Amino acid sequence: MRRLTVFNLVSLDGYFTGRDGDISWHNVDEEFKELAIAASNTGNTLLFGRVTYELMARFWPTPEAIRTDPIVARGMNRSEKIVFSRTLVKVEWNNTRLVKGDMLEEVRELKQGLGKDLTILGSGSIVSQLTQEGLIDEYNILLNPVVIGKGKTMFEGVKERISLKLMKTRVFGNGNVLLNYELVR
Repeated sequence: MRRLTVFNLVSLDGYFTGRDGDISWHNVDEEFKELAIAASNTGNTLLFGRVTYELMARFWPTPEAIRTDPIVARGMNRSEKIVFSRTLVKVEWNNTRLVKGDMLEEVRELKQGLGKDLTILGSGSIVSQLTQEGLIDEYNILLNPVVIGKGKTMFEGVKERISLKLMKTRVFGNGNVLLNYELVR
C-alpha cells in the first residue's frame, strides 16, 4: 500500500498561506534547499490542487528554475504529477494528469495501487478534505518562526478531531522546525 504524505510550510500562528495566497514569508535557506533536493528526488507521485499546481507549473519548468535550482527542478519536472481540479480544462506540465472526478475515490485507488508513495505539496483544500477522511498517513510541517496575522490554514473545514503522533523533529539554523507526525489510527 502506498503512503500519502503532506509537506507544507506553516507560520507560527498556523497559516500555510497569508492574505491573498502570499507565501513571501517562507523562511528558506541553504539548509531548506538540501531538504527540498532530497524530497524532490524521491520519485513519489506529487498531488496538487489547482492553485498550487498553477504556481508550481509556472516556475519549475522554466529556464530560471533550471538555472537557479537545477536538482530540484529536475526532480519536480520528472515526477509524476496529479492535479485535482473541477475548473482546469487541461494541464501542460510534463508527466501531469488532470483528475476532474471524485478526488477521494481517486486517492483511495492510488493508495491501494502499486508504485512509489504519494506526496502533497501545498494544496490546503486537498489536505483538509483528505485529512477529514483519514487518508493522509504522514504530515511534515516546517514551522517558520514568523507570525503573519491572517491567512489560511491547511486544516480549514476539518470538522472532527484528528489525532497525530510526533515521530521526529529537526531544528534548522534559521529557526525553522521540521515536525514529522503520523496519523494515529
